[in-house]
Amino acid sequence: MKILVTGGAGYIGSHTVVELVQAGYEPIIVDNFNNSKESVLTGLRDILGREVPCYHIDCGDASALREVFQKESDIKGVIHFAAYKAVGESVQKPLMYFQNNVGSLLTLLEVMPEFGIENLVFSSSCTVYGIPDALPVTEDTPTKPASSPYGRTKQMCEDIIHDVSAAPSNKVHSILLRYFNPIGAHSSAKIGELPLGVPNNLVPFITQTAAGLRDKLTIFGDTYDTPDGTNIRDYIHVVDLAKAHITAVQRLLDRKASEVVETFNVGTGKGNSVLEVVKTFEQASGQKLNYVIGPPRAGDVPAIYADATKSAEVLGFKTETSLFDSLASAWKWQESLGK
Repeated sequence: MKILVTGGAGYIGSHTVVELVQAGYEPIIVDNFNNSKESVLTGLRDILGREVPCYHIDCGDASALREVFQKESDIKGVIHFAAYKAVGESVQKPLMYFQNNVGSLLTLLEVMPEFGIENLVFSSSCTVYGIPDALPVTEDTPTKPASSPYGRTKQMCEDIIHDVSAAPSNKVHSILLRYFNPIGAHSSAKIGELPLGVPNNLVPFITQTAAGLRDKLTIFGDTYDTPDGTNIRDYIHVVDLAKAHITAVQRLLDRKASEVVETFNVGTGKGNSVLEVVKTFEQASGQKLNYVIGPPRAGDVPAIYADATKSAEVLGFKTETSLFDSLASAWKWQESLGK
C-alpha cells in the first residue's frame, strides 16, 4: 500500500520511511533537497536493503506533483513533512516560511482529490500553543499568538485543513500530529539529524560541539521562569515519533477516526530543561561540553511540554525511549559522521 511522504529525505521523514517499510507499506518520497542531503537515500538503502522511490521535486509544484501521482498509481495516503522548521530562521526570513510551509500544503490539498487520495497526516507542532497559560498542554489548550512565523505557519496550515474539511465536497480525512522536540537517531546510525550549516536545534549543536566541530555551545538565556532558568521542552526520540505517524496512517485507512480532522499531541509528557539535556548528554556520551550562557533568542517559548493522554488512550501511541538513550543515539550518529 503506497504512502506518499513529502520531505521524506528529511530528519523525521527519513525515519518515518523506515517505519513505513517495516510496517508493510510502500513509501514514495518527494523532496526538493533544499534542507536535506541525497546521502540520506543511501542510508535508507543500507537499513532497508533496497532502494526507496524518490522524486526530486518541490511539492509546491502542482504539475510535478500530478506527475508523481499519475506515475505512482494507487497511493492511499500522504504524510506531509515538507516545511522549513527553524524558529530563529523564520524570524529572519518570514516570507520564505509562509511561501513554503503554507504554499506546499495548499498545492497538496488541491492535487490530492484529483487522484482520489483521501488520507492526510499533517506534521504540526507544539508551537501552535504559543506561550501557554498552564502546563502540560492538552489538545484542548487554547492556541495563542505564535511566538514565531514558523509557529504561525503551523497554525495557518491547521486552520486551512479544518476549513477545507468543512467544505461539502471534501473527502479528505486528516490527522494533525502536534509534536514537540524530536532528537536522536536510528539505532543503525545510518540516518539521523543532518543540519545544513550551523544547527538551529539544540541536540545537533551539542553533538557537534562534543565532536570539536563547534568551539562552544551557547545556551540562549538562563533567566526564564523555570527551575534552572533555561528553556524547558519535551524531547521525543525520532523513531518513537516516526512510529506515531504509522499509527496515524493506519487509523485513517481503517476509518477509525471519530472526526474528519483529529488532533493529537505527540510527546513524552515530560519536560526537560536545556541544562538537564546538557548534563544528560555528558553522562550518555562521556564527553564534557564547553558551553556558555547567551542572551534569550527571539521567538523562543520559555517552557512547553505535552499532556500525552489522548495519544495513549485514543491513538494508541506511547513513547518508549528515555532522554539518556535518545542522546546516546544522537552521539552514536555524530560519531558515525566523523568516521
